[in-house]
Amino acid sequence: MKRLQHTHSAISKYKAVQMYLECGLGYKRVAKELNIPEASIRRWVKYYENEGMAGLEEKRGKSKGLNKGRPRKDPLSPEEELIRLRAENEYLKKLWALQRGERKP
Repeated sequence: MKRLQHTHSAISKYKAVQMYLECGLGYKRVAKELNIPEASIRRWVKYYENEGMAGLEEKRGKSKGLNKGRPRKDPLSPEEELIRLRAENEYLKKLWALQRGERKP
């Protein structure tokens, strides 16, 4: 059976971290009380110690750069597309010839 992934808010992660750091509870005890895997608690404490509250924020799906995502390209003109396709055809012809064991000068 596939295990579901649960996303916890930064506030709930902070609560778990505080239970460990300030209340003196162990990883296992915090995990048991909050019904969260022990490895998650360990990871959150490590992130909190390294980065503070920012370490507990969700990082998945967020691009870091100014120009987020792949750069968009303008479509090729018909002439450029024809040149590209001709070059691709020549490349494939050479590849097929090599696979058949033929040699072309």
